[in-house]
Amino acid sequence: MKVVSFTICPFVQRVTALLEAKDLPYEVEYISLRDKPQWFLEISPHGQVPLLITDNGTVLFESDAISEYIEEAYGPLQPDLSAERRAQHRAWSYLAAKNYLTQCSAQRSPTEALLNERSVKLEKAFAAIENVLTDTPYFQSQRPGMVDMAWLPLLHRAALIEKHTCYDFLAAYPKLKTWQGTLLASGLAEQSVSADFEQAFTDFYLSDETYLGHRGDVCTSSVDDACSTGNCC
Repeated sequence: MKVVSFTICPFVQRVTALLEAKDLPYEVEYISLRDKPQWFLEISPHGQVPLLITDNGTVLFESDAISEYIEEAYGPLQPDLSAERRAQHRAWSYLAAKNYLTQCSAQRSPTEALLNERSVKLEKAFAAIENVLTDTPYFQSQRPGMVDMAWLPLLHRAALIEKHTCYDFLAAYPKLKTWQGTLLASGLAEQSVSADFEQAFTDFYLSDETYLGHRGDVCTSSVDDACSTGNCC
């Protein structure tokens, strides 16, 4: 299988994380979305990534459809789910994917006011899933499933923002923070992205053009100084 990807695309990471969780062999070909190659435009119906080219040469698009194909073709991560539970899990997965671009937009905000405004929809999604998380390590389960793979890109990116800026999108959601820690500890985040992902991510979302890009000095301040000014997230 081949995944056609853009380095920092969350929709792609959802697919590659699922492939990693299933331990399936695949290769990745990265393209530039600013200069899309002609061969890509000829096989992508809407000119977007990810694409999955199956072992039979069939081209699949849309991360929802690709993820469901991988589950059906190679066996589900959680085979004992009832039809109702599978439908619920698909819905929670869709909610994550619907907020990838919301998170991207928030991270690129040039001002704090715009960051707060753009984060409202994202916070609604975080609050919704916080209410259904249980004390299991993964989403309502002892082992990872489709919902975990769908939310991994959101939680991975939130962790990188916190690491580099001390701004925590998840500060108000303790169960979500615990889930984030479990998913990051699994190694799937690093395994599902390129070696230069973190650098590419910070170059784009923490540039001088963004509000978050100017918060790096918060993390270099002493803990006492940061907390005294209300910047200790």
